[in-house]
Amino acid sequence: MVYIVHGATGAQGSPVLSSLLAAGKEATAAVRTPAGLPTGAGAVTVDFADAASLADAYRGSEGVFVHLPLGAPDQLAGFAASVVEAIGQARPARVVISTSGQIVDDPESPLQAADDSAIMTLIRGVEATGVPFAVVAPRLYLENLLLPMVAGPAAEDGVLRYPLRADYPVSWSSHLDVAATVVRLLTGPALEGTVAVGHHPALTGADLAAGFAAHMGRDVRFEALSPAEFGVLITPLFGADASAPVVGLYEALGAQDGNTIDAANSAQQLLELQPRSVSAWLAEVSAA
Repeated sequence: MVYIVHGATGAQGSPVLSSLLAAGKEATAAVRTPAGLPTGAGAVTVDFADAASLADAYRGSEGVFVHLPLGAPDQLAGFAASVVEAIGQARPARVVISTSGQIVDDPESPLQAADDSAIMTLIRGVEATGVPFAVVAPRLYLENLLLPMVAGPAAEDGVLRYPLRADYPVSWSSHLDVAATVVRLLTGPALEGTVAVGHHPALTGADLAAGFAAHMGRDVRFEALSPAEFGVLITPLFGADASAPVVGLYEALGAQDGNTIDAANSAQQLLELQPRSVSAWLAEVSAA
C-alpha cells in the first residue's frame, strides 16, 4: 500500500520519500508541482487549502507524513484545518506529523507552542479523528549549520559562528534523523504519541565545533554571535522580512537555559534510534 509524503521536494519530506523508496515501499509525493522527484516515486497534486484534494490523496493509503509549510499564522491555521478534515474523511491507516522544530512536548517551557497555534490545531484535530497517529518533535536542525555564513568560516578560518551561547545545550538533529524516525513510525509496529528527535545528552557549541574539526581534519572553535549579528549575516540571503523571525527565535532561545528533549519520549528510548553524530552527519551530507 502507498505512503503519502508532504513536502517531498523539500528539506524534510525529501529524505522521508527517499527512505521509504529505499525500504521498498510504494511512496507518493503530495506536492503542488510534481517535479524533481526520485526514480520510483509517485506524485499527486494537492493544495493545502483544499481539503477535497487532500482527502483524495490520503484515501486508501497506508500512512501519511504531514508537516506544515512556511506561511502566515492565519494561512497555516487554514492549512491545518484542511488536513484534519481530509484525514477525517479519508481515514488513512496512520498519520505521522512533524512539528518542524516547534516545541509541543514541554508544557513548562515558555517556548511551548500556543494552544491556538496551527501545529496544535493540527495535532489535536488529528487526534480527534481517531486515526492512529504519532508526532515527531525535533528541536534545532543541524542543516542550519550548512548556511554559507556558518559553514564557510568554519572551513576557511576554523571558526564556527552561531547565535547561541557556547555553553547552550541543544538536542540537535538532522533531517536524516527525522526521516529515519518518521519511516519507523509509518512502517514499523504501531506507536502513538510524541517522539522527540535529537541528541540526548544535548550538544554545546564546543561539541559542534569538535564534530566539524573531526570531519574537516583541522582545528575548529565555536564563537557565539548575538541574534542581531546573525540577522545582519542572513539578511542578504533571506531578506529582512524572513530574517526578522529568525532573529526573534534566537532571542527567545537565548533567554532559556537550553533547548533539549526529554529522554523519556526520545527516539533513542522509544525506537532505539540514535541520532547521527555531527561528524557522521557531515560526512553523509558531503557525500550526497
